[in-house]
Amino acid sequence: MTVRVRYAPSPTGHQHIGGARTALYDLIFAKSLGGEFVLRIEDTDQERSKLEYEESMLEDFKWLGLEFDEGPHKPKNHGPYRQSERIDLYKELAMQLVSENKAYPCFLSSAELEELTAKAEGEKKAPHAYHDKYASLDPAEAKARMDKGDEYVIRFRNPQKEVKFTDMVRGEVKFFPDMVGDFVILRANGFPVYNFCCVVDDWKMEITHAFRSEEHLNNSLRQILLYEAFNAKMPTFAHLSMLVGEDRKKLSKRHGATSVRQYKDQHYLPAALLNYLCLLGWSHPKEQDIFNVFDLVEGFDASRFNKSPALYDIQKLNFFNEQHLRALSEEDLLAHALEALPEESKFRNQPLEWQNKCLSVFKEKMQLITELDELTAVLFKEGASDEEDYKEAMSWETTPKIQEYIKAELQKLSSAGTPFATEELVGEWMNYLKKELGIKGKPLFMGARACLTGQAHGPDLKGIVALTPLEILLSRF
Repeated sequence: MTVRVRYAPSPTGHQHIGGARTALYDLIFAKSLGGEFVLRIEDTDQERSKLEYEESMLEDFKWLGLEFDEGPHKPKNHGPYRQSERIDLYKELAMQLVSENKAYPCFLSSAELEELTAKAEGEKKAPHAYHDKYASLDPAEAKARMDKGDEYVIRFRNPQKEVKFTDMVRGEVKFFPDMVGDFVILRANGFPVYNFCCVVDDWKMEITHAFRSEEHLNNSLRQILLYEAFNAKMPTFAHLSMLVGEDRKKLSKRHGATSVRQYKDQHYLPAALLNYLCLLGWSHPKEQDIFNVFDLVEGFDASRFNKSPALYDIQKLNFFNEQHLRALSEEDLLAHALEALPEESKFRNQPLEWQNKCLSVFKEKMQLITELDELTAVLFKEGASDEEDYKEAMSWETTPKIQEYIKAELQKLSSAGTPFATEELVGEWMNYLKKELGIKGKPLFMGARACLTGQAHGPDLKGIVALTPLEILLSRF
């Protein structure tokens, strides 16, 4: 049996990061078992579904590096892959259930439905207690009403029995009788409801495993009853932990960026985002935090899913991005910077050697590549800081000696037409100040930094000075 796993989004908005996590698990699980990763588009909500969102989602997955084996953009033997193109199949199978007395046409109007629901609730019964009014209608009479054009829905005839299944994440799950009534599978407009078309699609597309969020757990009851009615093999379910914000409520826009597109636009590294998402509801067998998610294909351990809600922490994501940023090669880091920084960035106007040196100095200070311009502002800022630490360093009695010596050295370089100092030269200056002028410790290091950078604190002094244009250094004296 070939393992087939599907990701089935609705194209009603930009790709949510929770869905991206599901798709990641889909891909890793399928590939670890030599299986296939399928994309299905659930677009039966005709008002909200838009092709532009489907295209946007495919772009996002391409950016993340998650590649589908088949789908509407890569059709094979199980299409069509958009539910809107499978409506005739759903209608045919719904009517098959009617012919087998496993479903029936229901002619309740909206007003009648509300009245019956209110009656049941008033009698302290389940809201659906009286929704089966037409369950015993003579088939011939039902057909006559349908032929006449009366509006109807198709309801599934619920056998009202205990249902249980084993979930990959939650273990045994049990549903008791009368939790749902005779539920609708085909609306009056001829479109199927979610639970019906989901079952038909997973069955006909030969899906073996269905990963989805915990919020879909209660859908399993209706779906399992439908699988049994069709005598179809149901997939193995894995209901993943819910992503929550700091308030422990379901992750939403009020918690900040929630779409893949937003993180792409903010220039996060896709490897970092995937790494972080992977650990929201699953743990690495070697207790690793930082890793390449695609390495998991060699042996993904599906027993390490956690059913507890997963806290989505943007600060932790930033830490993951920082670690992946540091791990980039010189070439990839530069490409990432040039892709992310605005056209007016001063970084762009520097020679290649300078750019690479700059990144090696500042990458330890960045969580996001977009912080680079702010960090490197010190390299182009004339004059000095007005911060108290700087003023204190400049007030020490040894600082004027440092200032006088370094200024003379910079003027020598300027006269020689040298555009930058070198790290080696800065080292020589520091040795001279220490050995010849007897300045040591904090007065030396903080005093020299204050004179050369106009600040009391910052990254490696030698690296910063070697990157700062000589005319900027002189402006600070």
